[in-house]
Amino acid sequence: MRKPKFAATLLILLITAIPLQAQDAGAAPVRSAAPTIDIRQMFVDGGAIGHIIVALSLVMLALIFEHMLTIRRQTLMPQGLADEIQRLVQQGQLKLAEERCIASSSFLGYLLAAGIKELELGYAAVEKAMEDAAAQQAARLMRKIEYLSMISTIAPMLGLMGTVWGMILAFMEFERKANPQVSELAPGIYKALVTTLFGLIVAIPAIAAFGFFRNRIDELVAQTALTAEQVFADFKRSMSLKRRDERRQAQTAEAGIPPVAPVVRREIRG
Repeated sequence: MRKPKFAATLLILLITAIPLQAQDAGAAPVRSAAPTIDIRQMFVDGGAIGHIIVALSLVMLALIFEHMLTIRRQTLMPQGLADEIQRLVQQGQLKLAEERCIASSSFLGYLLAAGIKELELGYAAVEKAMEDAAAQQAARLMRKIEYLSMISTIAPMLGLMGTVWGMILAFMEFERKANPQVSELAPGIYKALVTTLFGLIVAIPAIAAFGFFRNRIDELVAQTALTAEQVFADFKRSMSLKRRDERRQAQTAEAGIPPVAPVVRREIRG
C-alpha cells in the first residue's frame, strides 16, 4: 500500500514541475546586478543613533591624535633634562633644579621634583616620594586613555540598540500589511543592521588604540622611573658611604678605641 501512494505522490510532483520548467525555459535569463554600497545612504539610514555613533568616531580620532602627540618619549622624558638635574644636584643647587623640573611639565620632571624635595631626609625618602609621584602620574595618563575604552564599549551597544529598534519598526510595518512578502521586510532589516555595522567600525579601532597606548604608558613609566633613579645614583652612593662611616665610628666608640686620625703624607724634597 505504501508503494502506490509514494508513486502517486511522485507523479503529482513531476506534473506540477513540468509547467514551471517550461516557463523558466521560455523566459529570458535575468542576471541580478551586484549590490553597491552607498555610504551617504547608509549614513541617512542609520538615523539618529547612527549619527551619534559617527560623532563618537570623530571623538575617537581626536583622542588618538592627541595621545600620539602627548604619550611619547620626548614629551614624558625630555632629552637632556636628567643630565641637567643631576649636575645641579651635584652642585647643590637644589632650588634651581626643582624649578627646572617643574618648568618642564613632564612626567620625568614631576618625579625628579618630588625627589629633590625629600633630599634632606635621605635616599629612602627620595625613593618613596618618586614612587608616589610615578603612581600618581601613571594613573593620570591611564585616565586619559580610558575614554577610548568607554567609546569601544558604548559604540557597539548603541549599534545594537539601533538594530533592535529598527527591527521593531520593521516588524510593525510587516504586521500592518494584509498580505506581506518577505522582500518587503528586507529594507527594514537592512536599515536596522546599519547601526550595528557603524558601532563595530568604531569599537574595533578604539579598543585597539586603547591597548596600544596602555602598553606604551607601562613601558614609558618604567623607563622614566629608572632614569629618575639614575639621577640620584651619586646621592645614594654618598649616603651609603656616610652611613658606613657612621657605623664604623659607632663601633669604634663602643670598643673604646680612639678614632684614628687620617695620615697626611708629606713630600720630602732633597
